[in-house]
Amino acid sequence: MAVRVQAEDFDPAAELAALAEEAGAPGAVVSFLGHVRGEKGAVSALTLEHYPGMAEKALEALEAEARGRWALEGCRILHRFGRLEPGARIVMVATASPHRGDAFAAAAFLMDRLKTDAPFWKREEGPQGARWIGARESDAQARARWDEEG
Repeated sequence: MAVRVQAEDFDPAAELAALAEEAGAPGAVVSFLGHVRGEKGAVSALTLEHYPGMAEKALEALEAEARGRWALEGCRILHRFGRLEPGARIVMVATASPHRGDAFAAAAFLMDRLKTDAPFWKREEGPQGARWIGARESDAQARARWDEEG
């Protein structure tokens, strides 16, 4: 399945192998793997919440948009939820295309849009307690570049 939202961890190597097989020997596969940052001891855990059904639909819409913009032979978007500790995998985006340019652009687009458009809520825990965190200005700027290029 191209889009999954789950509590369980995933195996990036198995996901990439499945993507390459489904894509039928693509010329390029590009992937991004995001982890919980430790922030040098400032973050002891990150809890991600979402609305089941809504999150999957949002990710499916992003995937469809990417497929409409670039020549993709395959795509994977995996996003975890729940309480995760530093170093844990949170997200994986992988794209397969006949050419590297489309694979790189689509993967960057998906990650930039996930940061601002996916309905996930994040709460960091640390020595100072817990706090909800939102998108950063840099995330909004990264998203805006795709509106300009689109």
